[in-house]
Amino acid sequence: MRIWVNGALRDAEDARLSVLDHGITVGDGVFETVRVAAGRPFALTRHLDRLTRSARGLGLSDPDHEEVRRAVTAVVEANPMELGRLRITFTGGLSPLGSDRGDSGPSLVVALGETTRRPDTTAVVTVPWTRNERGAVTGLKTTSYAENVVALARAHEQGASEAIFPNTVGRLCEGTGSNVFVVLDGRIHTPPVSSGCLAGITRALAVEWTGAQETDLPLEVLEQADEIFLTSTLRDIQAVHRVDGRTLADTPGPVTAKAMRIFDERSGDDLDP
Repeated sequence: MRIWVNGALRDAEDARLSVLDHGITVGDGVFETVRVAAGRPFALTRHLDRLTRSARGLGLSDPDHEEVRRAVTAVVEANPMELGRLRITFTGGLSPLGSDRGDSGPSLVVALGETTRRPDTTAVVTVPWTRNERGAVTGLKTTSYAENVVALARAHEQGASEAIFPNTVGRLCEGTGSNVFVVLDGRIHTPPVSSGCLAGITRALAVEWTGAQETDLPLEVLEQADEIFLTSTLRDIQAVHRVDGRTLADTPGPVTAKAMRIFDERSGDDLDP
């Protein structure tokens, strides 16, 4: 594997950041995950725009989009694979211990790992922890992911692939790495970004392409929804067949299946929508 680290491709065993990089010591960094199919990144412009919004939200300098694109091209060409997870990480760089940021400039790492297509359906669980819809980093895709690691481990213990969070006022929010959609009386709904969820790239495209509505929803909607599906970079649109102890159809419902077809068609027609 060849990885881009601060201006150059390096073999995986030589791809290193300082142990004093602020992304390591305090999680002062942002990232994007991009799907790469047959050497072609999907929706890269949208991902770079969100990377910049997240960086600004943390007070980091703007990532140089041209540099990131060069890094992405180099990494993709150096690591040919049919389906890959491209990770772009942008951190506060070499800094003193503690929360103060240093002045050495940011670090940029781009890596690509092989993955497989997700199943059409999956199981999810709800967790007792909450998303803070009023936090300083709400809506930013930061490298501070320990909360997600804990919640996802809980999901795996219960035979699920994703954990779903409410926010602090008990409204449906998001998964550890996905957005949540529900079908009620034939219409598709998803929580608004004001709920504290990340403004997912796939979420935005699903809303645009299917006509889904942003709706403030209670967490309990998962107990009544006719259909439920997740969206994310690597899931695209994935139906849910179980939520906690509730079992839904073991194949995508009609509304979800239509949304999946639309997404496959539209994303196939335009690699950078």
